Amino acid sequence: MRKYLVPFLVMGLVTFVTNDSFAADGGMFQTLKVKFIEGGWFFMSFVLVALILGLAFCLERIITLNIASTNTDKLLAGIDDELKRGNVAGAMEICKSTQGPTASVLHEGLKRADEGVEAVEKSMIGYGAVQMSLLEKGLVWISLFISIAPMLGFMGTVIGMIQAFDTIEAAGEIRASDVAGGIKVALLTTVFGLITAIILQIFYNYIVDKVDTIVTKMEESSITLVDSMVANNVFK
Repeated sequence: MRKYLVPFLVMGLVTFVTNDSFAADGGMFQTLKVKFIEGGWFFMSFVLVALILGLAFCLERIITLNIASTNTDKLLAGIDDELKRGNVAGAMEICKSTQGPTASVLHEGLKRADEGVEAVEKSMIGYGAVQMSLLEKGLVWISLFISIAPMLGFMGTVIGMIQAFDTIEAAGEIRASDVAGGIKVALLTTVFGLITAIILQIFYNYIVDKVDTIVTKMEESSITLVDSMVANNVFK
């Protein structure tokens, strides 16, 4: 994933700056691009980088989690059929041929079938924790970008206000035309920082919910496997 971040970042920056194909004159995309430029390139560029990198991590997690999703009912039905025939090796083969963390956890449990029920449960719990950490990989970076985007925006706000007061101090009087530019920069950086955080927060919540769903199915499947192994007298 990381080796694709730099090309993705460069492509996103070039697209945002040069692409007008998404909007006609006065369209929303064009308006956002104009306001982005008016907000000052320095801090606004950092906000844009946070958005692009955050979206890159979100996209990677969404693709990975969708691949990791497994039809657990079909998987468990196949395993149960093999266990009814006393074919533990066949049940393990079904797990090996199925993608996703649930199948991997069940495979680890089946490998300990000759060691008793406690060994099977312990193995699945331990390996389940490993799979859960893999599912949550990258979430800390998304959370970082959610936090840092508004901070960058607020920093731009503070700097914009300082510039406005510097202009007032230099002029010796308050004129709207003198301070409007600094205040405008301040407000625009705040707005784009908040927009970035809102977008990434929506994706983050979706990803967390997806992880919770997969982990819940993984735990339920582990319990069902142990019950099936007991019912089919796998433990001698």
